[in-house]
Amino acid sequence: FIVGAVLLFVGAILSGGGHETEGHGEEGSHTEATHGVGERHAGHDGNDTETHHQAEENNNSKNVHEEETHREEVHKKEQHGSHKTEVNHKPETDNHAHYGAVHKESDVHGEQHDDHEAAAHGGGGWFKRFKIDFWINNVYFTGLALIGLFFFTIQYAAQAGWSAYILRIPLSMANWILPAGILMIATYFLFGHDIFHWTHSDLYEVGGAHYDELIAGKSNFFFLPLEGGKFPVFFVLRMFIFFGAWYLLFRKLRTLSIMEDELGGDTYWFKMRKLSAIFLVIFAVSSSVSAWDWIMSIDTHWFSTMFGWYVFASWFVSGLALITLITVLLKEAGYLPQVTANHLHDLGKFVFAFSIFWTYVWFSQFLLIYYANIPEESVYFVERVLSDKYVPFFFVNIIMNFFFPFLTFMTRDAKRLPVFLKIVCVVVLLGHWIDFY
Repeated sequence: FIVGAVLLFVGAILSGGGHETEGHGEEGSHTEATHGVGERHAGHDGNDTETHHQAEENNNSKNVHEEETHREEVHKKEQHGSHKTEVNHKPETDNHAHYGAVHKESDVHGEQHDDHEAAAHGGGGWFKRFKIDFWINNVYFTGLALIGLFFFTIQYAAQAGWSAYILRIPLSMANWILPAGILMIATYFLFGHDIFHWTHSDLYEVGGAHYDELIAGKSNFFFLPLEGGKFPVFFVLRMFIFFGAWYLLFRKLRTLSIMEDELGGDTYWFKMRKLSAIFLVIFAVSSSVSAWDWIMSIDTHWFSTMFGWYVFASWFVSGLALITLITVLLKEAGYLPQVTANHLHDLGKFVFAFSIFWTYVWFSQFLLIYYANIPEESVYFVERVLSDKYVPFFFVNIIMNFFFPFLTFMTRDAKRLPVFLKIVCVVVLLGHWIDFY
């Protein structure tokens, strides 16, 4: 519990980088635009001054010529020239007043823009980023806990015998389900309005300035039986039901497992197999729906029919990596003497195989979105491939989660040696943590 809490908090802090510069880029563009306007204004002033001087020279030449031919009207012409000079100066003064007003307006706008940026980034921007990172990290660690219980129930449903010596490890991982549920629910009630855009009530006001037809069309999925913009009863109810069902089944399976070890017999084994089948059915539905609720709905406009499978694949290979890593560390510490190289080989094959499975799901999702080229879907990859902030993570994600484990675990011996297992499992855990980020 303590390790999970520390990792969750550290992960939320570390994954908050690289976002506060977005507003500064806009500010820089605004500054360049203002500077360009100033240059254009200066250009206009220079042209007006040059035109004025040319007109003045022409007038002076004209006055000199008139003085030579009509000396009796010198005084009158000088007065006329003086009058024209005043007329010529008046537009220049008006132009300077006009451009001065424009510059003043630009300065005021710039100050307002700076105030807005300060409020967005300096006045709580990092904390808002922390809230979202904390939420995503909690989803990641919730998945690790669920995969522990999922792996445990698969062994009983499949009547597997090879994993008998290591079943306590995945079952212990499921202890995090209750703390994860408490954190998830508390985080939503405290910061849900900042994390989920669809919680803003003005999005559902027909004819309003912020009305969003697409989000309003999904209101029943969040707010049923209430209207859109009210309290999201259906969303919160699903969260309570999922965590409640997961935790109750975990407690029951854990109790039966302990009684089987203490009392023996096959009665408890049959009960656990029955409960395992029930959990697998519930998990099949709840894992996909929770992925839609807790991750995909953060960007409400985007959707993918494969996202539930994608999150499950990431959860599963991360959970397998954690099970393998803990098993290797316990064996090296002198525990689990019954675990042999064959057990480690089987665990290594699981990590190897489901790293490929995750890549298959990742590429399938990418290929379907790329081929269909629907703007509502393709924006997911456009933002990641063309962004200066996310493009490194995008490619590092593929390297850490596919190429590295695939090439390292290619040989048989690599999946049996503890040193290779530890390195690959750590990389996979970090890689899928980056994937969730």
